[in-house]
Amino acid sequence: MKELVIGGVKASELTAQYGTPLYVYDQQKLEANLEAYTTYFKSDVFQTRILYASKAFQTIGMLDLIAEYGLGVDVVSSGELYTALKSTMPVEKIYFHGNNKTTEELRMALETGVKHMVVDNVMELEELAGLAAEYKEKLQVQIRLNVGIEAHTHEYIVTTHIDSKFGIAFGSSDYEACIAILKKSDYLALEGFHVHIGSQIFEMDAWYAAIDKMLGYLQTFSEPLTLNLGGGFGVRYTDADQPMPIKENMAQIVTYLEDKLQETGVKIREVMIEPGRSLVAEAGTTLYEIGYQKKTPNKQYYFVDGGMGDNIRPSLYQADYSCDVANNMTAEKSELVTVAGKYCESGDVLIHDVYLPPVKKGDILAVYSTGAYGYAMSSNYNRNATPAVVFVKDGQSRVIVKRQTLADLIRNDVKTEADKHA
Repeated sequence: MKELVIGGVKASELTAQYGTPLYVYDQQKLEANLEAYTTYFKSDVFQTRILYASKAFQTIGMLDLIAEYGLGVDVVSSGELYTALKSTMPVEKIYFHGNNKTTEELRMALETGVKHMVVDNVMELEELAGLAAEYKEKLQVQIRLNVGIEAHTHEYIVTTHIDSKFGIAFGSSDYEACIAILKKSDYLALEGFHVHIGSQIFEMDAWYAAIDKMLGYLQTFSEPLTLNLGGGFGVRYTDADQPMPIKENMAQIVTYLEDKLQETGVKIREVMIEPGRSLVAEAGTTLYEIGYQKKTPNKQYYFVDGGMGDNIRPSLYQADYSCDVANNMTAEKSELVTVAGKYCESGDVLIHDVYLPPVKKGDILAVYSTGAYGYAMSSNYNRNATPAVVFVKDGQSRVIVKRQTLADLIRNDVKTEADKHA
């Protein structure tokens, strides 16, 4: 009976020590991905910078690891900013994104020394200009542009169609208003332009089209500006996904950019990318304990002790995953089953119609490639505690995030007067 081993540690040992559900990250895989990006996203023609899209998976421990490799980080909320500030990430490498930053969040950024802002709309830039003048803080601004490219991905994770909530169109009245605000301000400088064409993208043509459009925009400026291409590099969830290795993906983007710059004569200050999912997804595995099993007229269910509270993506995006019975890897997969969670929703299904071996209560199910948007999008629905997160490497494991306790669930609850006198 072969057992799944992650980072040199058996799955059963991890679940025995930390419980289930459990997010497990193979730290060596994380480091290999970081090494690939920092090695191959380089050019002799232009400067490069990598920002980690921390929405994919943000903890202090993860940002500490990112900082070791010299990456910056993009944040989109006060919570993400606060976490970044509590890590070893240098504040000068923090870039503040988001389409609806609150006044309080903008003030927090200015008061903590953030210098790079990615602006989504005119109203935001107007407010930022006023706050920068109030604080007498000089800021670098990237304008997020909507280039109208629809990458072949799920509707909910396409971010540049013409009516997207994100970005503004180059040359539009909103764009011209933004340029006017920047020219008038003594504290805001145009750093460059940002684009993000979607997530889980496999086709290089989408990247090339975005580069072509952005270089056309940059050509209208006399001084070199920064080109931020965002992220969205695809990963493998099932055998149906065929992502390009990071090395090849970066090589093709860099080569295409170098050729286009030579062809057009456009000068660039810096080229940025923002990988998130592609850094962390395949390094993560979620371990569950299998509970009851049930047959209906048309289905056989294996129930696990987690579900949509620790991985909302199957319910939200109809995302597909692959899995194995971790403590019995060599058994014949003779049962066509649906893996469902414990939450009070019919849509709480992790994997539809997958072949697995017969199981018993207490067996361990491993769901692969859950390193992105699992922990990040977890919830306390049904008052379930969020799982622990562990990093594993060279046969050693360490806790990155503690498992929530029942006491944690009610920590912020406030008793009413009636409760106090009961």
